[in-house]
Amino acid sequence: MPLSKGKSKKSLQKNIATEVKAGKDPKQAVAIAYSVQRQAKTKKKK
Repeated sequence: MPLSKGKSKKSLQKNIATEVKAGKDPKQAVAIAYSVQRQAKTKKKK
């Protein structure tokens, strides 16, 4: 399932839950979710 590309807290939580459910380590899931959120913020500004 693809991760949501939003910058809200709700999309961050959803992405973390998706990654943990996929079998990733929770710390790694948080890092991936923050990375996706950061990319969504920078794409909006440009």
